[in-house]
Amino acid sequence: MPDQSLIDDLITANHILFRQGVVDAYGHVSARSPDDPEHFFLTWAVAPALARASDVLTFDLEGNTPDAAGRELYSERYIHAAVYKNRPDVMGVVHSHSPAIIPFTVCDVELQPIWHMSAFLADGVGLFDTQDVAGDTDLLIKNIELGEALAKTLGTGWVALLRGHGNVVAGRSVREAVYRAIYTEANAQLQEKALRMGTRVKYLTPGEAALMNAYMKPDVRRPWELWAHDADGR
Repeated sequence: MPDQSLIDDLITANHILFRQGVVDAYGHVSARSPDDPEHFFLTWAVAPALARASDVLTFDLEGNTPDAAGRELYSERYIHAAVYKNRPDVMGVVHSHSPAIIPFTVCDVELQPIWHMSAFLADGVGLFDTQDVAGDTDLLIKNIELGEALAKTLGTGWVALLRGHGNVVAGRSVREAVYRAIYTEANAQLQEKALRMGTRVKYLTPGEAALMNAYMKPDVRRPWELWAHDADGR
């Protein structure tokens, strides 16, 4: 039986991501089971803003669940399965199509940390292109093989971009994954504005990013409390 507090966090995560403009009707967030690392929790294919605890299903690391009971599943559940399979340190995953990210997936401009809130980007941002792996597709990660290739692109970092599609963001908790998804989107907005100024942009140095990353805790308490209050009134 999953920890109810984790399920509560997962549902709140869905609502926060919608309120913060990271997801709309599409996109999804998952949490790995701390008691059984070979499984993770993810809702069926419901719009994130409408997610409830009764919508949560348990999946294995191949993207399978015995709990569907006729409900439609996210076609891209393999993103979550493959990341958890390849990264034992990851406890939360967000996949979204957050708008400011998309130009960075199709242009020759590297997404880099422009402010301290997104220092985690200094660990590297991979770019995954389904064209390189499977030729012409609908760009969706609809099988475990594409999921594995995406997880390889993510590597030891926390963010990977998907060409013409969106991104995947990982965290040491579902709360941290949400925090990083929100600030990845914000960083993309700010970086695009800075680049339009037409002068050299000074990004965080590796040392600055390392110090900020050491400062941040996986529970991201202060922003989580604010976002949860805004999303669910708690």
